[in-house]
Amino acid sequence: MTYDILGIWVAAFFTLCIFSFLYRDNFFYKLAEHIFVGISAGYGVALQYHNVFLPNLWNPLTKEGKLILVIPFFLGALLFTRFLDKISWLSRWALALLIGIFSGAAIIGYGSGDLILQINANLLPLKTNSLLTSLNNLILTVGLIACLIYFFYSKEHKGGFGFVARIGIFFLMISFGASFGYTVMSRMSLLIGRVYFLLDDWLGILH
Repeated sequence: MTYDILGIWVAAFFTLCIFSFLYRDNFFYKLAEHIFVGISAGYGVALQYHNVFLPNLWNPLTKEGKLILVIPFFLGALLFTRFLDKISWLSRWALALLIGIFSGAAIIGYGSGDLILQINANLLPLKTNSLLTSLNNLILTVGLIACLIYFFYSKEHKGGFGFVARIGIFFLMISFGASFGYTVMSRMSLLIGRVYFLLDDWLGILH
C-alpha cells in the first residue's frame, strides 16, 4: 500500500468519523475531534516557532547581537509565569502591554480601513445618468440612515422616528439573511467536496 492510498484511507476514516455526529455524539467523533485539535495546535506552535520566533527574535538576538530584543524576549517569558501560582501576577504586565498595543493598532486599522472606507463608499450621488444606479444609491442611502437610526437609543422609537427604525430592521434582516445564506452555501460546498472525495477518491464510484 503506497502512502497516497494510505492517506486516502486515513482521510476517509476521519471524514466518516466527523459525519457520524449526524447520528449522535460518539467515540469516533470525539476521537477525530481531539486529533484535529491536537494536530492543529501542534502545527500552529511549530509554525509560530519557525516563522516568527526564530527569524524575528532568536536568530537576530543570538547571531546578530541585537540586544534590544531582550526586552520582548523577557516580556514573552513573563506570559508563561501564568502557569506558576506564586508569580502568575507577572504575566499581567506582558498581557496588558500586548492588549494595549494590539488595541491601539486595531483601532487605527479599523478606523482607516473600515470606518473611513465605509463612509466614503456610502457618499454616493443620488442623481446619475443611469436610473438603475440612482435607484441603487437611493436604496443604499435609505438603508444606511434607517439602520443608524435603529441603533440610536437616546430617543424612543415612536412615530416617524420609529417607522424609520422599523425600516432599518427590515434592511438588517435582509443583511443577516444574505450573510446566513452565504454561510450555508460555503458550508454546503465543503460538504459536497467531502462527499465527492468519498465517492471518487476513496470508493472510486465516480470514475
